[in-house]
Amino acid sequence: MALAGALTPAAAMDIKVGILRIDYPVLVPISRYDRKPDDLGFAGGKLGDEDNQTTGSFLGQTYSTVTVATPPENAEAATRKLAEEGIKYLVVLGHGEDVLRVADAAGPDVLVFNASAPDNILRDTECRANLFHVAPSRAMLADAVAQFLVWKKWNRWFLIEGSHPADKKLGEAYRRSAAKFGAKIVDDRVFEDTGGSRRADSGYVLVQRQIPVFTQGAADHDVIVAADESDVFALYLPFHAWDPRPVAGSAGLRPVSFHAAHEAWGATQFQRRFEKLAGRYMQSEDYNTWLALRVIGEAVTRTGSADPKVLRAYLLSDAFELAAFKGQKVTFRSWNGQLRQPILLTDSKITVSVSPQEGFLHQRSPLDTLGIDKPESACKAFDS
Repeated sequence: MALAGALTPAAAMDIKVGILRIDYPVLVPISRYDRKPDDLGFAGGKLGDEDNQTTGSFLGQTYSTVTVATPPENAEAATRKLAEEGIKYLVVLGHGEDVLRVADAAGPDVLVFNASAPDNILRDTECRANLFHVAPSRAMLADAVAQFLVWKKWNRWFLIEGSHPADKKLGEAYRRSAAKFGAKIVDDRVFEDTGGSRRADSGYVLVQRQIPVFTQGAADHDVIVAADESDVFALYLPFHAWDPRPVAGSAGLRPVSFHAAHEAWGATQFQRRFEKLAGRYMQSEDYNTWLALRVIGEAVTRTGSADPKVLRAYLLSDAFELAAFKGQKVTFRSWNGQLRQPILLTDSKITVSVSPQEGFLHQRSPLDTLGIDKPESACKAFDS
């Protein structure tokens, strides 16, 4: 294996990468601004492919990327087909249970990169030795918000959780974060999704009447924390809650892996390249897919190998690091395959802050204050 930092000539290599996007039926979003583009994730992969080609052309490395969109029921068959076509590196955008099925269907000789699923369990009891996580976990996202709120001394939280399973998982992540960083959840309520239109007349009734009444009489709090992955109610909370309080979580101040308004640490030039390529702004799924491809490209460049076993060992070693337009190098956690990375906090117009926050320390890296740390990890797949 070549030493990190040393770009050594290598024999010509053709690195084939697959991007598998699992598409689900979705409701029309509350805001037209949040409509998902048809090339979501794929456009980020195209930019990553171009960036890999730039370095690879000097070293005899050629990158090619295959993109596949499939419904969840066909995900395993699509995965096996890609593996039969010789793809050893697969980037997946899908829900947690489907990402897990894809990792198992791909087999141990294929490295799978999770670019969207935030499920903590995938990094914990249901981790897989061939599954790396470029997307941050719910625990990382919730910890990023919690650190900022605690830094602001907004320690009394009014937690509002949606009624869908993903909302409940996010709510648990915020409860965990509150306990971890010393905040107190003074009121905890569930907003039941009863269906109906959110953008017709009943939508305005929801805003003007239901939200104020629903939030009335809450215990004295500094901030509302919304756990609404299902996009049902959180966007209605700012300016409509009974008490005038800031909102964080699924609306207001939101934790994201990336955002189109982010301009620090060279990101402006990066954003412009993406916009020229795709004709739109970058979303987190695009960034995560780009980052997964750059992880692969960087590992191939530094090791001079396209062998998944060699790359896996390198990614989990102290030698691996990658610039990611977030102010510091990103690395992988050796105990569960999660990418350490700063989390951006945005109000959708600017980057308000970046976690980890100043003063939150860790013996290994401040980035390990976000998410599942090694002593609390139940992942065993990375032990050997």
